[in-house]
Amino acid sequence: MKKKQFDIDLALKLLSAAVKPWPKAAMFELAEHGYNSPFEQLVACMISIRTYDEVSLPTARKLFERARTPDQISKLTVEEIDNLIRTSTFHERKAAQIHEIAQLIVDKYNGNLPCEDEILQSFPGVGPKCSHLVLGIADNQSFISVDIHVHRVTNRWGYVKASTPEKTMAALEAKLPREDWIDINRLLVPFGKHICTGNLPKCSTCPVLEMCEQVGVKAYR
Repeated sequence: MKKKQFDIDLALKLLSAAVKPWPKAAMFELAEHGYNSPFEQLVACMISIRTYDEVSLPTARKLFERARTPDQISKLTVEEIDNLIRTSTFHERKAAQIHEIAQLIVDKYNGNLPCEDEILQSFPGVGPKCSHLVLGIADNQSFISVDIHVHRVTNRWGYVKASTPEKTMAALEAKLPREDWIDINRLLVPFGKHICTGNLPKCSTCPVLEMCEQVGVKAYR
């Protein structure tokens, strides 16, 4: 079947309606519940790495019930942080990194996390995905955060053709309208988790099937 030309504006509008029944992406969910400072978003994103949202959300909340600012977290021991985030994957390493970052912010930036990509990515354990999410959600800066869902879905659509998340980010930066840079993660995380899944995607009920090239899809529901 010949596909229609991909219309990203229409696709995102259709996806916005399609994902409403599903839980929001973790970082956006936390922000809506008041955990929207750059530091809270950064810590929550670190906790979420290689960890399901269903686990990382309550884990982040548990830590924030005890400490929410760089000053407060720097006064905890690494062991205390580790006990609070123990349900997260690689919790021991993350606890040490979170403590180190909190102390760096207190010592070097007077307790206030600068909203600058270069500074965020200089911290241990922080890459483009987390840095861009933080800057987009907490400071409304135009950055694209590419996780496994954004990478898989945009390439499956045929909207971009890239072999790694890093290359997908560059391709999206060159093609995606800037006003959609933050929303692409907000929408494609729940869409990728519940509709355009890694295995057996739900193509038969997908709202953008007429435009999607279904790259790499061998079987679907």
